[in-house]
Amino acid sequence: MDLQPVDRVEAIGGAEFRERYYEPMRPLVITGLAKPWPAFRKWNWEHFKSVVGETQVGVYNNIKSDAYTPINTADDYMPFGRYIDMIRKGPAEWRIFLFNIFEHAPGLTKDFDWPEELMKGWVKKFPMLFVGGKGSVTHMHFDIDLSHIIHTQFIGRKRVLLFPFGEQHKLYRKPWEVLSFVNFENYFDEDHNKLELQKHPALRLARGYEVILEHGDSLFMPAGYWHHMEYLDSGFAMSLRALQSTLGGKLKGAWYLFGMRHIDTLMKKTAPEWWFNMKKEKTFKAADKELETFAQ
Repeated sequence: MDLQPVDRVEAIGGAEFRERYYEPMRPLVITGLAKPWPAFRKWNWEHFKSVVGETQVGVYNNIKSDAYTPINTADDYMPFGRYIDMIRKGPAEWRIFLFNIFEHAPGLTKDFDWPEELMKGWVKKFPMLFVGGKGSVTHMHFDIDLSHIIHTQFIGRKRVLLFPFGEQHKLYRKPWEVLSFVNFENYFDEDHNKLELQKHPALRLARGYEVILEHGDSLFMPAGYWHHMEYLDSGFAMSLRALQSTLGGKLKGAWYLFGMRHIDTLMKKTAPEWWFNMKKEKTFKAADKELETFAQ
């Protein structure tokens, strides 16, 4: 894999952002975007426990999905406050995924601003919270609705691996899914990396980015970007989503969300083994084609 650092700026104007990052679909970390927000100072574990501690939340483990796993299915449920207490004690490989905390505590929406100067099309009904214990992993995927994302890290640090959507076949994307066959967990470990490259040789052709997010860092992830995240500390982040400006981008995101996902779920229920094997065969054929093209 060829990994480059993500550009970092303290602040950036709208015109420069659109010219250098939004239009070319390049990621960016803006370190000062969230500093004026009340959330930058007041959002912490105790504050969240006080406002939504009794709310039941779905939690997810580190196990990659298999032939029978529908997208976004929780592995367990518990009160948010109990989950917070668990991950604060130390390593806990459990995370909360797509939690709309603002439905339960609408007042929290006053604690941040939508960066309208950077882009339009914000989906203001669905800001989402992502929480994880130290050691928890969000496996490589792209967001199914193909929205642009501003992902702001609050407590804790997180290692993020990013690839443009077009690298999908080098990443061994599962057809009809947003996931990869490759296990990127501990990808920075040399022995693990060698093993995955032996099983997935086209991976060595993939070009992407790597970054560590800390408190207050806001990562711009362009639409369709593949991302893998590993929690270096227990912590949480918030994602703000914006629809693509083009009609084609909006329609493709809608098809993935309302068409592709439901067809995949249906097939996993009715013919899981056949469906899985068919997708695996198509995936490796597409990866082999990338290798053949590179060799020419």
